[in-house]
Amino acid sequence: MTLTLTVSDEVRALAPGFTHVAIEAEGLVNGPSTEGSSALLDDAARRLAVRLDGRAPHEDPHMAAWREAYTAFGSKPSRTRNSAEALAKRALSDAGLPRINLLVDVYNAISVAHLIPVGGEDADRIEGGMRLVRATGDEDFVTVAGGAEAVEHPDAGEVVWCDDAGVTCRRWNWRQGPRTRLTERSVSAVFLLESLAPMPVPDVERAGAELAGLLEKFSPGARITVHAPA
Repeated sequence: MTLTLTVSDEVRALAPGFTHVAIEAEGLVNGPSTEGSSALLDDAARRLAVRLDGRAPHEDPHMAAWREAYTAFGSKPSRTRNSAEALAKRALSDAGLPRINLLVDVYNAISVAHLIPVGGEDADRIEGGMRLVRATGDEDFVTVAGGAEAVEHPDAGEVVWCDDAGVTCRRWNWRQGPRTRLTERSVSAVFLLESLAPMPVPDVERAGAELAGLLEKFSPGARITVHAPA
């Protein structure tokens, strides 16, 4: 793959401590959730509980930084939580973490265990490069509402991931569009681990290395490239 990821100067100015680690993978094997992926999610919830030691997820310094970033671009973080905080709340609830499919379970487990937003995109569904920008408000975000396809538009100034076809994820990492989601038919993917200061960059790298190791475990023979933090 020759996927290009860029972060705009406007986003860098909004969150100077932003770092992301990208992992590209080809030859993946996906499918329904398994006992192995379910066990990963259970273990991640236990690791999260130890990490928080009785605190709520939003009280963690890293999650607090994400709340500040969301507030800075006009989003209410108590209503539209970053993906890691939203997963953490579910992990600590009686309902627990959802089981989606093998690959999504794997990256959700890393997100919860390390309390870091992690996303997965089907590389074969991405058009052109991926860009993290502040929206003009005119971009298309194709989603599903009431069982039917619907087109939304981000707020002006909202931080979004997009490609040449439109927005792939709204409010930084809050809601992914269905076009690029990992399905049971996905064989190529790009995974993004996103952090803000005060999370140390080596912590992000460790989370990325753990994710790469799990991808190799569940998809033997897959070609996996872990990019340097950027």
